[in-house]
Amino acid sequence: MNRRTVLKFSGLVAANVLLGGCGQSDSDVAHAADQEKSKVNATTQSSTVQVKVFNAKGELVGPISEPKVVKTDAEWKKQLTADQYKIARAKGTERPFCGNLLDNHKDGVYVCVCCNLPLFASNSKFNSGSGWPSFFQPISKENVVEQEDDSYGQRTEILCARCDCHLGHVFDDGPKPTGLRFCVNSESLTFTAQSDLAKLADPAAANVKS
Repeated sequence: MNRRTVLKFSGLVAANVLLGGCGQSDSDVAHAADQEKSKVNATTQSSTVQVKVFNAKGELVGPISEPKVVKTDAEWKKQLTADQYKIARAKGTERPFCGNLLDNHKDGVYVCVCCNLPLFASNSKFNSGSGWPSFFQPISKENVVEQEDDSYGQRTEILCARCDCHLGHVFDDGPKPTGLRFCVNSESLTFTAQSDLAKLADPAAANVKS
């Protein structure tokens, strides 16, 4: 059986469990607290990663080699809001239909809330009905990594390649052309409008051709 389809309806099941107002459920907070105790993330083994970034012209270039972004829990807590930390660093889940980016229909790019790496483009966003922002593909295959997650059954977790920010999960019930559904927490993302992409310019991209 395909590893992503073991819990084909996991998004809907999660929605039924979490419904009841915005904010995290008690079980979610407890899960986040347990995760916070772990200092080691499976994807922090490599000191550098190959990712695509924007240049000063607002063009996506690369992949280029960049150092992993690694911080202590104290540093992440200082940088992020409490809800962002519980989800992005402690692997929690926001309640469905409550995320501030769910109904965002503007043109632009969704970037990692922790390290500002571009992750998803608005032209791959679709209404999945799950209650979370959903995309049929990342902005670059290098920028989003996958790993097995057995915390609530067998699922495939998705993370930011540069800093290991927890984004959500990917499932095999998305639309064409990929057939994938990248189900992402709003708290793990920030949005940059198409007209402001140059603001995402990475210094390492200065001499990289598009």
